[in-house]
Amino acid sequence: MQIQAVKQRYGIIGRSQKLDRALSKAMRVANTDLTVLIQGESGVGKEVISKIIHQLSARKHNTFIAINTGALPEGTINSELFGHEKGAFTGATSDRKGYFETAGGGTIFLDEVGEMPLDTQAYLLRVLESGEFIRVGSSTVQKTDVRVIAATNVDLLEKVRAGKFREDLYYRLNTVPIVVPSLKERREDIYMLFRKFTLDAAEKYRTEPVSLDSEAKDLLVNYNWPGNIRELRNVAEQLSILSEEKLITSEILSEVVPNIRNRHLPGIAKDGGENLQEREILYKVLFDMKNDINDLKSLIFELINSNNLQVSNVNSLRQLQLSPGNVAPSDIYQPSGDLAKMQQESSRIIPDDHYEEKATESMPVIIERNTYEESEIVEDNLSLEQMERNLISKALKKYNGRRKEAAAELGISERTLYRKIKNYGM
Repeated sequence: MQIQAVKQRYGIIGRSQKLDRALSKAMRVANTDLTVLIQGESGVGKEVISKIIHQLSARKHNTFIAINTGALPEGTINSELFGHEKGAFTGATSDRKGYFETAGGGTIFLDEVGEMPLDTQAYLLRVLESGEFIRVGSSTVQKTDVRVIAATNVDLLEKVRAGKFREDLYYRLNTVPIVVPSLKERREDIYMLFRKFTLDAAEKYRTEPVSLDSEAKDLLVNYNWPGNIRELRNVAEQLSILSEEKLITSEILSEVVPNIRNRHLPGIAKDGGENLQEREILYKVLFDMKNDINDLKSLIFELINSNNLQVSNVNSLRQLQLSPGNVAPSDIYQPSGDLAKMQQESSRIIPDDHYEEKATESMPVIIERNTYEESEIVEDNLSLEQMERNLISKALKKYNGRRKEAAAELGISERTLYRKIKNYGM
């Protein structure tokens, strides 16, 4: 079966390559009995992947049970999963089969497996290894033939390192890992999903479907959607039912999603995509500044050497420049290409007549601390947005306004560059 056929059968919308890879792996592993661990943020559709695996397998005519292990109380989870004998605990008035016994020959989907208590993890490991389990309050070993598909929205390795999850169980569950991408990792699918949800809502409530103007669409696509598909569906239904206007503007969208205009500045980020590209721009700005400062320092020392100026200790000069109370090279920062102005500044820092008056072959020149007071101090603009804007402007100027070449130089996509040009009004 082709991926497109699976998408149509299960109502999956999207053309993201990451989504296609997850579906392809699920289809390939379906006909085996291997244990699968589905990883992804809450609301990305992990249970849909588990159903695809079950219904494309030889077990499709047998039982499929989905269990949220995080919702089962710690005191009763063993009884729920493995059953109990009459009188095993207060309230156990009769024998009861657990899910593993009931789903024999079928598939069990264990959602939020990272929330499972440690003692239950030991019982689960035994089922996975040998297919054996014991009911609560019994001493009789029973066998079951169940395929286990687990899912988690947390980093299980972090839980292993914290001692909250068994390492041997982790590697037993992680036989075949499948990662379901979040919405912010498949931005090309966001508007398609939104249109699907609004059309479904319009059909259900017999109303005209809403649409977005260009600015509202940009906000929708560039929002991070922490609640993923669940949150997107809720927003689409709210707009379809509550909005009096059928053309949704950015103002109307902001009322439904108050945080949708929040910009996430580049920084330490777990995700890739747009945030990663913006962070690379910032790093490029900082590296360029560092290189320009090094060029300036090299020029100063080159002027000293080329003019046969005697300095008692070059290392002392370096320390003097950077010592408290003096102006650091970054305070007189100029672009490395402007050599004439830099030479002018250098001559002001170390005037020639100062050396003519003081320097002799027997007396090395001592640079006074107050010579730096004459230098011109240029205030650097420390705004991240301004640095980013300046770098974009330089790239556009370098390539005569050709956005494709400028985007390649900056290491971002042309679409991202176009959005930033629009945001900055350039």
